[in-house]
Amino acid sequence: MELIPDTRRKALKINLDGSIYGTFAEIGAGQEVARHFFMAGAASGTIAKTMSAYDMTFSNAIYGQEDSGRYVSKSRLTKMLDHEYELLTERLCGEKYESKTFFAFANTVTTLNYSKTNDPHGWIGIRFQLAPQGESNEILFHVRLLDSDASLQQNVLGILGVNLVYAAYCYHGNPKAMVESLADNLSQGSVEIDLISVKGPAFSNVDDILINLYLIQKGYSSAAIFNPEGEICQAKDMLYKKYIMIWRTRYRQNKSIAPLYNSATQSNTSENINQNVLFADKMFKQATKQFKYTHNIKDEEMVALAELTLNNLLHKVAIDNENDLLATVVERAKTFMGMGHHVLISDFSRNNQLAQYLSICKPCAVGITTNVVNIKHIFTADNYNNENYTNELLAYVSDLFSKNVKLFVYPYKDMGTQEIINSKNVSVSVQSRLLYDFLIQNNYITDIEDYTDTDVIQL
Repeated sequence: MELIPDTRRKALKINLDGSIYGTFAEIGAGQEVARHFFMAGAASGTIAKTMSAYDMTFSNAIYGQEDSGRYVSKSRLTKMLDHEYELLTERLCGEKYESKTFFAFANTVTTLNYSKTNDPHGWIGIRFQLAPQGESNEILFHVRLLDSDASLQQNVLGILGVNLVYAAYCYHGNPKAMVESLADNLSQGSVEIDLISVKGPAFSNVDDILINLYLIQKGYSSAAIFNPEGEICQAKDMLYKKYIMIWRTRYRQNKSIAPLYNSATQSNTSENINQNVLFADKMFKQATKQFKYTHNIKDEEMVALAELTLNNLLHKVAIDNENDLLATVVERAKTFMGMGHHVLISDFSRNNQLAQYLSICKPCAVGITTNVVNIKHIFTADNYNNENYTNELLAYVSDLFSKNVKLFVYPYKDMGTQEIINSKNVSVSVQSRLLYDFLIQNNYITDIEDYTDTDVIQL
């Protein structure tokens, strides 16, 4: 097993490479990344300039104003990289610099304030060459800083920055190793990397879907959101104070999606998968229509996402099947994008885990489209450790419905009796019946309306 070099060794290796030369521009938590390179020694061989434009007037004069008024943002990071990289290539010319591969590193971060009332997070990125006078490449990522002390968060930021510069130059040919190395020398639970984006010739065979799957696989993030064009999106930017509707689908290891049920009786042929996807999509659109009507939602207030949940499969799959698995997940995600959906790829096995993730974005309300088989599973005691069933169920219901969530349920037709099974007549355990009835009567769980019998799958 290859030993992970410590932070100082990483910085020193970069400093001793005479071809790597560039700028560090940092806003919000001190010059933590540059400090590591200075402390490692031989920094004059690497650092052309460091700067921190903390004052907003100075920052605006250098990088331009932000229309959103938010300075810890992807837009600000991109402007910083644009400006600093352009200065490098414009000013550092002539024989002395002909053998240099330039880089511009930037971050814009907010750490924990004195009152501990803010959400510490930041954007970090690097634009870099791999050959003198060559095309530039770019790596950007968003982090949430989880330590309860600002000085610890500053230290984490410094280590993250060194890891990024090192990964750009040493692991660019192995995107999986590059992603995994970003949290080297950091304690578990100190940071969440919830988004990464790459571009440039060094990453011509890598798209944002695949590289963000590596984040989920490594446990650095629990989910990633993409728009229909396949571009990675920051959850809070997209979902903050919105009405959110989710279509939950489940990935299956035999390279199929079972968007409706986990029934052993269901065929997994491509034909059936396509029929199920189309049926579930129709139900999702109907549920979205109901959700909008119930809350009187305008189109611009609403975000609808198709979720592809992996249920921890990425952590368990055999190594020899890993590439096939990842390729299939990417393919399935693109199928949903091709249907015009935003896509959420997640590691959430239960609805309450999804609700907790969305609650960070402070949504106005959340609707989750699910199937009645899933509802039956939740409220059946045999699916739990019987000794803890009531405690587990109460925790589940509290976590889910305290987040202003409503479940929209689509039915199935019993193959034997031909009866339509919905949320009103599905059988649940005696222990959970009163709680289940309460949720039904108060519209926490509601059936999707306006479908025909021909739309219902038989089981």
